[in-house]
Amino acid sequence: MIASSVKTSVLTTSIEISSSPSTSIKSSTISSSIILSASVTSATSASACTGTFTPISASAFVAALNPGWNLGNTLDATQTEGDWNNPPVVAATFDDVKAAGFKGVRLPVTWAYHFNGSSPDWTIDPVWLQRVSNVVDMVTSRGFYTVVNAHHDSWIWADVSASGANYTMIEEKFYRLWYQVGRKLACKSSLVAFEPINEPPGTTAAHAAELNKLNNLFLKAINDAGGFNSQRVVTLVGLGEDGVKTSEWFIPPNSTFSNPWAIQYHYYSPYDFIFSAWGKTIWGSDADKASLEADIAAVRGNFTNVPLLIGEWAASPVTTETAARWKYFDYFLQMAKKYDTVPMLWDNGADFLDRAAHAWRDQVAINILTNATAGVTNSLPDSTEDGTTASQWSSAFIFHQVGTTVTDQTLPFLLNGNTLKSISSPSKTLTVNTDYVVSGSNITFKASLLSTFVSSATSPGSIANLTLTFTAGANLLVNIIQWDVLVLGSTTSKAVSGSDLSIPITWKGIGKPAAVRAIESDGTYLEDTWTVYLGPLQQARTTYSNQWNWDSSHVIITSAAVGNVISSGKTTTFMIEAYPRVLGNNVNYTLAV
Repeated sequence: MIASSVKTSVLTTSIEISSSPSTSIKSSTISSSIILSASVTSATSASACTGTFTPISASAFVAALNPGWNLGNTLDATQTEGDWNNPPVVAATFDDVKAAGFKGVRLPVTWAYHFNGSSPDWTIDPVWLQRVSNVVDMVTSRGFYTVVNAHHDSWIWADVSASGANYTMIEEKFYRLWYQVGRKLACKSSLVAFEPINEPPGTTAAHAAELNKLNNLFLKAINDAGGFNSQRVVTLVGLGEDGVKTSEWFIPPNSTFSNPWAIQYHYYSPYDFIFSAWGKTIWGSDADKASLEADIAAVRGNFTNVPLLIGEWAASPVTTETAARWKYFDYFLQMAKKYDTVPMLWDNGADFLDRAAHAWRDQVAINILTNATAGVTNSLPDSTEDGTTASQWSSAFIFHQVGTTVTDQTLPFLLNGNTLKSISSPSKTLTVNTDYVVSGSNITFKASLLSTFVSSATSPGSIANLTLTFTAGANLLVNIIQWDVLVLGSTTSKAVSGSDLSIPITWKGIGKPAAVRAIESDGTYLEDTWTVYLGPLQQARTTYSNQWNWDSSHVIITSAAVGNVISSGKTTTFMIEAYPRVLGNNVNYTLAV
């Protein structure tokens, strides 16, 4: 425990919450004794600002963020800004974000490695404070509304669920952090809001009680810091910024504080689809949609009049199949709009915006986002939705296999009340009934058209994109892919503990795996034996990042997966599957013990 030399201040509040449908939170009466840290009395001077501050309600602020974007893996990188996959941010990045149609920016900031002092002052490096302030100015000078937070601090030093967690230290440091940040940013305009902490760990009511205390401690700190902070919007959080835990345990802030407040939670569901776990490359069934809607509706139902912000969500082009991703984007955004909840897209620098190239890696997804946010109906590709099937098709692609005859290909689309206006190739506008034929929601691409792009001998890879334009909503791309079975540089080796196994690979179409299956020599599954109860495309499949990865010339079996092979004592065969997920489009690698 860290002993504090500062006197403790105690604030007790009793909060009465009605269960009336017209109130903000569905709950019974809750009493909360909120004991604020010793450091609450340590502030000696507050900021004074010149100029004016235009107050804004929490609901208006949250609405003004829509649609929102996250500057991920940058100011929040550990240990400092350039340590992860992004260089230090430049102002032009926010020009790209604004041009794409975003209105709000969330600025995740990790402070943990920028404390120059220890208890009781916890002094933050003034150079880092100034850097954050400068980036805030980059954002607000472009008219963005922004949310500034404490990000990975949640697990580095402020984990209230950790064994032996020192609450005295956490509370003291938390207050001092937000007092200093509050002073530095005290005179920023009402375009700037604060979020106390990102995804705070915890699983119990006791953890939640401590987090509710930290929410109040955060409010006291920024109010003590002075300036315009007493009027500043804040987005308060529950455990994990998880909708279910927040609904169960969040308690509103003490009425002493006048800050307009909203609730922020995050949404990455379903886990298996979003994170490419267990071979889940399919999304869009009625059950999938019902589950997503129920999740968002439940949080709104628990906080009927509170502004709600989904501060992070995504379905990344790195890990998800294209048609399924576009359908997910569209439906998620429809449901967010339906339940008056504002979403902010998580972008880690490798997912959506290529900051160096000033280009979006999935422009269609961004166009679907902006249209759905505005209430415009998008047309969408269709794709497999039945998880019991043994293969997967997608209308985001026209697949042609090396060595086969070019034939007509018919793809179904979800027109959603729109009409197809035109289709163009990179060189011309195509002719209806000659290059393609429309029948209801089906489009048949004629062999005569496709033969201008591929033949039986065309080298594998992405050949061209066809652009489909509709009477409303986003344009769609249909990618013509010539494919063949991928080729490994080797097919067997002995497992070596402690390092990843990088297997040379020649991609023969789309340059990433769809899934990786792992079966031991006796037929048992290396990972997650329960997947035997899933469909054929998921049984024995492992999870992206945990057990496999890839780059432009390798498929990678992680050190954790290699270690599991060694622990099992059984030779294991890894089957690497590519898109299209059809019988035979895979190759095996044997890892012996």
